Amino acid sequence: MWNFSFIPPAAMRIPVPGLVVAIFSLATLVSGAVAQGQTTACNGRAELCNRSYGNVTFAGAHDSFAFSRNPLILARNQEVDVPTQLRLGIRLLQAQSHMGFDGVIHFCHTSCVLFDGGTVEAYLKTVATFLRENPNEVLTVLFTNPEGLSFPDVWAPAFEASGVSGYAYVPPQNPMPQGAWPTLSEMIASGKRLVVFVDYIGSDRGTVDYILPEFGMIWETPYDMTNASFPCSIDRIRGPLSSTDQMYLINHALDNNLLHIANVSDSRDAPRTNSVNSIVAHANGCIPLGSGRNPNFVLLDYVNIGQAITAVDQLNGFS
Repeated sequence: MWNFSFIPPAAMRIPVPGLVVAIFSLATLVSGAVAQGQTTACNGRAELCNRSYGNVTFAGAHDSFAFSRNPLILARNQEVDVPTQLRLGIRLLQAQSHMGFDGVIHFCHTSCVLFDGGTVEAYLKTVATFLRENPNEVLTVLFTNPEGLSFPDVWAPAFEASGVSGYAYVPPQNPMPQGAWPTLSEMIASGKRLVVFVDYIGSDRGTVDYILPEFGMIWETPYDMTNASFPCSIDRIRGPLSSTDQMYLINHALDNNLLHIANVSDSRDAPRTNSVNSIVAHANGCIPLGSGRNPNFVLLDYVNIGQAITAVDQLNGFS
């Protein structure tokens, strides 16, 4: 019986050690290309990777937890849930906290009787899922603490139980000047891609290193605005940093006065309020107060209506 064996010519024969080296080199090239691909876009834009966090404009959802499609729910500020807000391009999530009737911290609008958005821990689990599934995104959360709840005793356990605390950025100094923040690519490479601000420290004055004082690093324009021209002024700020050394946030949500009793947000105004022209005009009016810089955060109601992301892209220099 004939036995045919194919013996490759010398030019085709690769010694086993050489073959191993070749395979290893190829694998290195492939993995390097993958790693490079993972960092070629930061928050969806390659141009943002080398830009400081303090020099980027982020679109934000005001009362991000308070979503409903029912226009009769006057305490709502959004129509779509947090995962949808994030898919739309929102990178600042704002929420108001209150102690729930169950003795656990919740996100509620003014009162948990009026609108209860669920526990802070459950909300933060949604944030953790987004960060885990989107490794090239930097996200900011801004929470209010009107009841002065303790950072170490009330807030930190919710962060830790949700699994999100490991993503939280701890600045090398506190307060952190606007010009001292790392680039988005540096934050992504470090894995610390969540910036946490809370407006008021707890009554016990306890601190947690990743929960940062908002008004020590960010000043805001007035809120509950009923003037559609959004005149700009510095409304809330706390030292020791001057306004020129702080980032800033514009509250770009228009309220209507309901029977001279309360200001409520109306989704019917959102197409105009969330238009490119309205947002950019508001930002331009604040530039003189912001040391010639665009706002760092644009906080909006009904983020699924209008052209908020297009406007923020323009503020970041993208046409």
